[in-house]
Amino acid sequence: MEIIKTERLVLRTLEESDWDGLCKILQDEEVMYAYEGAFDAQEVRNWLEKQWTRYREDGFGLWCVVEKDTGTMVGQCGITYQEWDGKRVPEIGYLFQKAYWHRGYATEAAIACREYAFHTLGFTEVYSIIRDTNAASRKVAERNGMKEVGRLVKHYRGVEMPHVVYCVKCNRS
Repeated sequence: MEIIKTERLVLRTLEESDWDGLCKILQDEEVMYAYEGAFDAQEVRNWLEKQWTRYREDGFGLWCVVEKDTGTMVGQCGITYQEWDGKRVPEIGYLFQKAYWHRGYATEAAIACREYAFHTLGFTEVYSIIRDTNAASRKVAERNGMKEVGRLVKHYRGVEMPHVVYCVKCNRS
């Protein structure tokens, strides 16, 4: 199901047929360094099923990002709930195949998700929580109008990972 269209991209729900494209993202060591390494097949399966659960329970999740011109899955971007400062907050997250980095796709998709969060879902603020060493993702958050509002440490795969918390508030007039 299509959720959002931009100039170059379509964001839609993930489907079983997206398995190969999802593996190109989640099983790439370089793409997944913020998660301390690539996922195995069972972790990819769990990730996919978690998105389906989010769609059912929350009405949103990480969506498949498809390049309009080619129909190729180039990444994932969407909105998920995350914990921050003692509450559940809507977070814009994104992961793209390395072959599609530096084309502005993450920024284009993230901005579209911000607008969807504000104008369709009715959120008044959205966040991005990014590993502190992930300079490229931090720049995407900044291009999405977000400002740093805090820091936290996540524990994943036995590693303490400092993260920067970004936020942008809706400017409804």
